[in-house]
Amino acid sequence: MKKTYKIEVDCANCANKMEQAAKKTEGVKDAVVNFMTLKMTVEFDEGVDPQAVMQQVLKNCRKVESDCEIFMK
Repeated sequence: MKKTYKIEVDCANCANKMEQAAKKTEGVKDAVVNFMTLKMTVEFDEGVDPQAVMQQVLKNCRKVESDCEIFMK
């Protein structure tokens, strides 16, 4: 399953750090951050709860970029 989230990040380098952090999160099959559109597309592993995984993605992203935000509907 793929979902797209609106993000808030200050620079392209920070967006790249967020993408790498998201990719390393358990339950994430793949992640792509587009700095120009301020969106993160996440593909989840089968059978995981996307909401729970995204909470961990946000924690991991904040370790590399403390003021980033991911808006989860």
